[in-house]
Amino acid sequence: MAKRSAASKFPIARIKRIMQADEDVGKVAQATPVVISKALELFMQDIVESAAEQTRKTGGKRVAPYHLKRAALTTETFDFLKDIVEKVPDPLEAGHSRGTKRRKVAKSPSDEDDAAATEADHDDGTADPSGAEANGEDADRDENGAEDEHDAKPERV
Repeated sequence: MAKRSAASKFPIARIKRIMQADEDVGKVAQATPVVISKALELFMQDIVESAAEQTRKTGGKRVAPYHLKRAALTTETFDFLKDIVEKVPDPLEAGHSRGTKRRKVAKSPSDEDDAAATEADHDDGTADPSGAEANGEDADRDENGAEDEHDAKPERV
């Protein structure tokens, strides 16, 4: 008898449990979940290959949900998925160019100094030079940023 665990990529017991969750399904033959597992494996392989092909056509490096959408819409075998994939936004259908994500722009040093000064302002208008209060820490540092000697933790030897 062949080992089933090595042959199947999907959990046989879970497939059987899902099948038996339906009240109309009675007993399930031992081979049935194994066959369903293999069918699921082949289906996944086919749709992922189609999505990868769509990704290459658009010049992308990663498979995105809209690549799966295009694979489902262009392959007749996947017609049963049309109602599901219609909800997935496609940037090319919406008229956006590929790569609509914006990168964070690095702030200039003067912008960072202004932001740090604004965040560290106290109610009385003075600024905490260490910025400890803005980070939720206690302001137990002197003007050079060193901790007070009485507050320093002893080193373990």
